[in-house]
Amino acid sequence: MQIARETLLRSYRAMRTIRMFEERLHVEFATGEIPGFVHLYCGEEASAVGVCANLTDNDTIASTHRGHGHCIAKGVEVAGMMAEIYGRSTGVCRGKGGSMHIADLACGMLGANGIVGGGPPLICGAALSHKTLRDGGVAVAFYGDGASNEGTTLESLNLASVWQLPAVFVVEDNGYGEATGASFACAGTQKARAAGFGMPYIECDGSDYFAVHEAAGEAIAHARAGKGPIMLHVHLQRWYGHFEGDAMTYRAPGEVAEAKRDHDCLKLFRERVTQAGLFEDSVLDEVDAAVTDEIEAAVLQAKDDPLPQSADLLADVYVRY
Repeated sequence: MQIARETLLRSYRAMRTIRMFEERLHVEFATGEIPGFVHLYCGEEASAVGVCANLTDNDTIASTHRGHGHCIAKGVEVAGMMAEIYGRSTGVCRGKGGSMHIADLACGMLGANGIVGGGPPLICGAALSHKTLRDGGVAVAFYGDGASNEGTTLESLNLASVWQLPAVFVVEDNGYGEATGASFACAGTQKARAAGFGMPYIECDGSDYFAVHEAAGEAIAHARAGKGPIMLHVHLQRWYGHFEGDAMTYRAPGEVAEAKRDHDCLKLFRERVTQAGLFEDSVLDEVDAAVTDEIEAAVLQAKDDPLPQSADLLADVYVRY
């Protein structure tokens, strides 16, 4: 599958933005200035970007508590996200949502969700709207292997199949539901679960942007053609704990180091495109530098922005939504 050079460069920038955004949050959260919990997406960037590179502005997605990557991949503005995480009035949700509840309906981002398995039902509603309006849109739910056990997820798979909705269910399988290994908690396979609801199934390596892009393209084309829902199972690894502060005592010695060494999607992407002669390292270095500046500016601005005023909160909800 040939991917346009512009798409590749845009995808690299999105993955690099997610990586730098998350790594900066890892540092900033330790200062105590960021309220609430933070769940980082480092190591999983190719999944969000590979899927969203196949979507249009008309398509919709729903995310998880680990949603920063999905937001950035779908086009949510970085400065507004950073301000939201800092709880500032300039945030995309006016500082009311925080890290786990970023949403931007203008981008088709229905929201990150602190409820495990909270996204799939939203996507059934969005997919039903696309189908009813006949606007050609597709709805995508990102959720983890832990959320695949939730009743809301299973009910959504059933409903999407019964109603033949243009929905794609993306299982981002990092091997752990919080601190519990998938082998201890998930009976059967994701493929068998998809088959149980009569929907097709595709799986891919989440460290390989090109594999995700191709698999997601096939899945999204299936849904967009009116053939009903489909499951995309992405195997990946997260670099940090379930949440910031997680000691990760449940992970094997050297597991994270191996993931960073052998399964870094950005490193693998760069190697592939430079070896193929598609880009010089200097071009990608320029992207890295521009993203570094963007993240730095977003952090400085967020720290300087005002906190929301209680009298304005309700008015903001009505104005924005």
